[in-house]
Amino acid sequence: MPSSVHEILTGDILEHHTGLSVADLGRLCEVEDRQIVELVEEGVLTVLDAGAARWRFGGAELRRARIAVRLQRDLGLNLPGAALALELLDEIEQLRRAVQDAAR
Repeated sequence: MPSSVHEILTGDILEHHTGLSVADLGRLCEVEDRQIVELVEEGVLTVLDAGAARWRFGGAELRRARIAVRLQRDLGLNLPGAALALELLDEIEQLRRAVQDAAR
C-alpha cells in the first residue's frame, strides 16, 4: 500500500513596508547580525531609512537576504559573488517583465 507524504510548509508573509530590524533579518535568515550588516555594506540590502539610528528593512529585503545567504551557503559564493548573482537575477526578472509587457 503506497504511503502519502504530507509536507508542512511554513513561511512569513510581510508587506513591502514592514519594518524589520537587523536582528529580525538575522533570525529569519538564520545568520548572525554581522552577516546582515555585510549584506548592506555590499549593496545587497537596502535600508528603509539610512539616517535612522537603527536600520529597518522592508519585507522585500527578507527575500533578497535569504537568496544571498543561500547563494553563499549552498553554492559557496563569496559576498561579492552573491551580490553579482542577485544583480543578474534582478536583470533577468526585469527582462521577463519587459517581454511579458511587449507580448500584451
